[in-house]
This record gives sequence, structure tokens and C-alpha cells, in this order.
Amino acid sequence: MLFSDISLLDENFDYREHCYVGVRDDEIAYVGQVRPDEDFGEVYPGRGRVLMPGMYNAHAHAPMTLLRGYAENKALDAWLNEQVFPFEAKITDEFAYPATLLAIAEMLRFGTVSFSDMYYLSDARARAVGESGIKCNMSEGLTCFQDVPYQDTDAYALNERLIRDYHGAFDGRLKIDLCLHAEYTTTPTFSRTVAESAKEHDLNMHIHLSETMKEHEECKQRHGGKTPAAYFDELGVFDQPTTAAHCVWIEGDDFRILSERGVTVATNPVSNLKLGSGIADEPALRRAGIRVALGTDGVASNNNHNMFKDMYLLSLVHKGVSHDPVGMSPVDALRVATLNGALAQSRDRCGCIAEGNKADLVVLDVDVPWMYPVTDMRCNLVYSAQGSDVVLTMVDGKVLYRDGVFPTIDVERACSETQRARDRIVAEL
Repeated sequence: MLFSDISLLDENFDYREHCYVGVRDDEIAYVGQVRPDEDFGEVYPGRGRVLMPGMYNAHAHAPMTLLRGYAENKALDAWLNEQVFPFEAKITDEFAYPATLLAIAEMLRFGTVSFSDMYYLSDARARAVGESGIKCNMSEGLTCFQDVPYQDTDAYALNERLIRDYHGAFDGRLKIDLCLHAEYTTTPTFSRTVAESAKEHDLNMHIHLSETMKEHEECKQRHGGKTPAAYFDELGVFDQPTTAAHCVWIEGDDFRILSERGVTVATNPVSNLKLGSGIADEPALRRAGIRVALGTDGVASNNNHNMFKDMYLLSLVHKGVSHDPVGMSPVDALRVATLNGALAQSRDRCGCIAEGNKADLVVLDVDVPWMYPVTDMRCNLVYSAQGSDVVLTMVDGKVLYRDGVFPTIDVERACSETQRARDRIVAEL
């Protein structure tokens, strides 16, 4: 495909008009302001459109589409123990597969090209990723309340099979990460030996970290004053590239630990606000040299996989909290939602528009009333654009969403099967 006479965000997130972008196979083969002589196949007219890098959802629980709107207006403890955990106990592969497809369709519709997914029922999730064409870093959410080595648990055999069957599958679109759900749901020996396995297989880690004040303070009580960040660091969890979700309540030396260990914080502003957990101090994280990426979390605590909505909130909330209207620029917000997520997933040549990079691209229709006039298009993309302005989502050079059509997903079937699964579960509760 040749995107012809289109405006774009380049590799530095500078806005350029009247450009040409040629895609061959799974790569961006040409970027320039002169129409190339080479034939790239279909010519996509770019007038009134903006081409930007695809978004990376750095923390999600895709099958939780089943719980959209189910557990509302509860504190986190009650939300989890009274509604979410009982519901999740009844989710099967049969139910998780259409729910994951539905989540992926929503992500593609709103310009997400890859997501980091922490959950269980991984075969169903892998099947949905493979069929849909999206990218995913998938981890099996691990909990263990006995202080035993990971290798002595059923989780070890499961993850060894997932690594063998799926790591690097679908031309590299699917990666397997290792996961520790959180400090309060695992034990020291288990956590240390999971970290050792991640190092042995050279895999990324994905964890929840300091999401609530209760979690953070009770960890300090259990472990002689150690915060969750200090605790996991001591156990070697951060020896491999790690995405730490939330980090709302990190303090003091935690910032140094995360920075020196190269941990990416996946901030989830919508989920954290909805559950009353607080808000991660994104400006302080960036000042400490910590990479920040953006996640939606599960739709039980967000209700959408619309990264444009989350990016908008992220860009505003810190201005209000810090009373600093220049604390996060539109370029900062765009980078957090795109390139930083690709880096968190350890995906080379991804996350920005440049020759030789993977063709993970999103086209927005900006010829709409709420995008006029244009002073700085980057400001409009963050503050004015809607997720529904996305008209094309491409992953590895393949169009997975275009003008209401999903070539790889039967969306009507995914909707109906997810609704039936939800109704069956609720009837049994």
C-alpha cells in the first residue's frame, strides 16, 4: 500500500504534511515528501487524513470484556472478592475466546496494534491473537500462597508449554511474558524462582505494583519495611525487562530502583480513578528517568479499550493534580501511548513511523468539525480526536480494520457469544 499525500507524525513525533509512505510486506519501505517511483500496490488517498504509529496497550486483561459493567461502584477489595473473583472462577476457554476476540476488535477499532495481556486461559487468548492478526505480549497471571519453588507448581509446567508453543508464534506477533500477579498474592520463594525462570528463558516480566495504599503499606508490614518495589527488586524480579502496572503508591527509593532497573511503569489512569486507588505520579516518574507507558487495564475497571480516551485523561489529570499546565506536553502523551509501549514489550523497529520499521500504522479522519481549526495537529490528536476517528488500523502491513470492516474477526458473532457467555455465568452466581 502507498499512503499518498498524507500528513503524519514522524519518528520524532513532528507533524509533517504532504507525505508518502510505502508499505511492502510487513515493513515501512519508504517515507518521504516526494512520490516514489516504486509500485507499492494500492494507493490510499491521504487528503484529510493523518497517519500515526499504532497505540500499545501496556496493561490489559482482555477476557474481562465479559465483566463490562458488571462490578460497579465498589471499593477494590469488595470489587475483587465479592464480584470479580467469583465471576472469573466460572470463565472457561469456551467463554474466554470470543471475549478476547471482542476485546481485540475494540482495540483495533480505536487504533491499538499491540497489547500486554495478563490473565489466564492462555490457549483461548493465543487462538484469538493468532486469528485476529494483532500483536500481544501474553502472560499467565500467577498466584501462589505456599512458599514453594515455582518449578514445583502446576504453573511451571503450564508456562513451559506456553513458551514452547507460543513464544514467537504467528511470525513473532505473540510473545510470552512471565507474570507475578502481585506481592500480596505470591510468596518470596515462588517469586524468586519465577524471576530465575524468566532469566533462563530471557523473557519479560509483567506484575502489578503498589496499586493501592493498602497493598503498599501491608507489604511494608510483612517484609520489614520493604515496599513492593524494594521487595521484588531484592528477589531479582527486575533483572529482566519488566512492566509494572499502576505504581500509584510508590515512594522514596522506589523511584531510583525502577529507574536503575529499567522498569516500565504501565500507568492506568481511568482504572485507578474509577476504583478510587489514586493516580500514579507520571511527572515524577519521568523526572526520575522511568519509562511510562499507557494501559487500559480490564474493562471491568475501565469499561473501554479506547486508548484515545485514556491518553486524553492522562494528559489532563496531572495538570490538575500538580497545578502545572505544562507538565505533560501532547508529544509526551503521544509517545507514552505508542513508542513507550513498544519498548516495554521489547519489540524492535516498532512504535514510530520510520523506514525499516514494522508497518504498525493507524489512519485518522481529521476532516471533521472537532478537528478544525489546526494550530498544532499534535494538540488536536490528544485533546480533540476521538477513538472513533480511526478509519484504518494496520499491523505488520496487514489491514485489520478499515471503515467499519474487520477482515479477520466476525464481530457480530464475538458480540453475541460474549453476551451469551456472560448471561450463563451470571445465572450460575
